[in-house]
Amino acid sequence: MKRMTVYCGSSTGNSSLYERESKKLGEALAEREIELVYGGGAVGMMGVTANAVLNAGGRVTGVMPRMLSEREVAHPMLTELLIVDSMHDRKAQMADLADGFLILPGGAGTMEEFFEMFTWAQLGIHKKPIGILNVDGYYDPLLSMFDHMIQEGFLHESYLSMIQIGRDSGKLIDTMQQYDAPSIQRYVNEPDE
Repeated sequence: MKRMTVYCGSSTGNSSLYERESKKLGEALAEREIELVYGGGAVGMMGVTANAVLNAGGRVTGVMPRMLSEREVAHPMLTELLIVDSMHDRKAQMADLADGFLILPGGAGTMEEFFEMFTWAQLGIHKKPIGILNVDGYYDPLLSMFDHMIQEGFLHESYLSMIQIGRDSGKLIDTMQQYDAPSIQRYVNEPDE
């Protein structure tokens, strides 16, 4: 794995744990010589993660829509900053650059980006690993929602093998590097063979 796209919040949240774990993730990426690809911002979890990679001597590529770069929220010290036309172009560019995807705590935008990559994996559009860094149980409600989706017949449980979940960033990255995409081609209501 050479590049990891990280999705996370543009704020640092209400717990200092989020910021601390963002920094640890950045350091773990740099230690493994994995380039960070992210939204290009200088604030929140995004900025903390990028700074940690840069401070540890790693490479960081930001991808930012022109409308946001014109508001001067772009990180000024990145290895590379790619300016694209729209949010759709941003997501496509980040997906193309990535060898894997990892989410830290974040809000609606983080969830939207995660679910798009998870959906694409289910459809076979990509076979890249997807990780959830479950800082202090932040994503426990999401994991419960997955169980609910399975119980209600809207998500086949085999799809959960496409997501690697961990509380330690280094161990999670190592697990993601060993990921071998399952060959699942089914719909939820198909009978098991």
